[in-house]
Parts: sequence; C-alpha cells; structure tokens
Amino acid sequence: MGRRKIEMKMVKDSSSRQVTFSKRRTGLFKKANELATLCGAEIGLIVFSPGGKPFSFGHPNVESIADRFLNQEVSKSKAGSSNSKNDETVERLSQQLDDLNKKLEAEKKRGHMLDKAILKAKGLPLKSKAPNVRELSQADLQKMKESLEQLREKVKARACEMEASSSLLLLANEPDVETDRTVAKNE
Repeated sequence: MGRRKIEMKMVKDSSSRQVTFSKRRTGLFKKANELATLCGAEIGLIVFSPGGKPFSFGHPNVESIADRFLNQEVSKSKAGSSNSKNDETVERLSQQLDDLNKKLEAEKKRGHMLDKAILKAKGLPLKSKAPNVRELSQADLQKMKESLEQLREKVKARACEMEASSSLLLLANEPDVETDRTVAKNE
C-alpha cells in the first residue's frame, strides 16, 4: 500500500507544524549528506525553524561553503573576469546592507512609537529610555551624579519621616494597651 499524496500548504496546527518541520529537516539533512557522500559535492544548508532557531548542515562545513559562495572563488583560468564579478558582488552586498540598515532604523523608530502608544493606552507616564552611561559626556555624568545624590538625600529624609510617623503611631497606641491591662486587672 503506497503513501497518500500530501497537499502542499501550511500546516495549521502549531504542534503538528513543529513535528513536520523536525521530520522534514532531518530528511533534508539526510538527503544532503547522501548527495555529498555519493557525488563528492560540497553542500551547505541553513534552516530557520518557525520559532527562529537556526539549524545548519555542511559538508565539509557550513563556514567554508558560505565563504566560497560569498567570495565566488573562481579557477585561475577565469581570474581575469573574477574582479568585475567580485566588484559587482561587493556593490550588491553593500547596497543590501544599506537597505537593511535603513529598515532596521525604521523598525527601531516604529518600536519606540509603539512603546509610547502602549504606555499612553495604559495611562502610564511617557518616559524616555535612560541614556547609555558610556555615551554621556563628563558634564552629563556630573549632572547625573548630583541628581542621584539629591534623590538619595530626599529618600533618606522621607525614610526618617516615615520612621518618626510609625514611632508616633506606636506611642499613640501604647496607652490603649495599658488601659486595657488596667481594665482587665480591675475586673
């Protein structure tokens, strides 16, 4: 009895999708290993799971295959034409890098806007992120130190006030305890 044909579409159930991914990935890596062994081919595979976890297979290893692919190593007989190909590759990769950097900056701005919108929706005060201490100038660091010292003094004063208040409350409650004892003795 043969296997039924599987319709090629996204698996809807997440647990079934994970099982399918794991089995198919294992099968893919097995086929790549067979191809490398039988044909002496150099193979590199990189797979990202739906959760973003990377998996790789390489024969002889992924790094050497990736370097060879990116550098487009050409035999010595074709060395004359390789410079223009390398220049084109470098230019193309440089353009891709610039595009990705622009997208990254746009996503960072979008993330900040979404954070502000979430805080506003929750009714929380809008606070900017604390600056990176390593990026501050000497004058900014001095100002920060002074403000932290002022805050420390305010916290100390408030702690003393709270301690005094709690002591007064305890003293105010003590006569009641003695009155209760006196009443108990008289009975």
